[in-house]
Amino acid sequence: MRLTGTTTISRQPEDVYNFWRQWENLPTFMAHLDEVRTTEGTRSHWRASAPFGRSVEWDAEVTEDVAGERIAWHSLEGADVDNSGVVRFTPAPGGRGTEVRVEIEYKMPAGKLGEAVARYFGEDPHQQIDDDLRRFKQVIETGEVVRSDGAPGGKRARNEFPQHAAQPLTADELAEEASA
Repeated sequence: MRLTGTTTISRQPEDVYNFWRQWENLPTFMAHLDEVRTTEGTRSHWRASAPFGRSVEWDAEVTEDVAGERIAWHSLEGADVDNSGVVRFTPAPGGRGTEVRVEIEYKMPAGKLGEAVARYFGEDPHQQIDDDLRRFKQVIETGEVVRSDGAPGGKRARNEFPQHAAQPLTADELAEEASA
């Protein structure tokens, strides 16, 4: 499976790269990541949530690291999920910050069957990467994932408040707001 996602962030490429390059920051905006830690040099250990309350783990190695521009990696032998990818940080047009482009390739456990089951339970990887990038933008621009008052955070929010595309207010909702 190959996933791609892009977002524009109102910060300089070096700042965005430096935040992403600190692996321990990734679970703050990647909802399925439970932990990422540097183990030695260019290697790190990852633990993520999987469907049916399971978790998967793998070790990864950085294969390319160009400060302020890109980071590439691949999982090491024995990974629960074989994966590789690259994140690119380029100046956005018109001096509007940084364009972040993520490309990830991985082999879904149980192949096509695992992919179909994950989608059935609302775990569409394409939607996940878009949601993660949206949260990344919020974290790096505001310092937190923006939520409504009283809304839970983290994995609880993912279960209780699944993401959906923004919708315009209905006529009843507009009337209710106008009378408030």
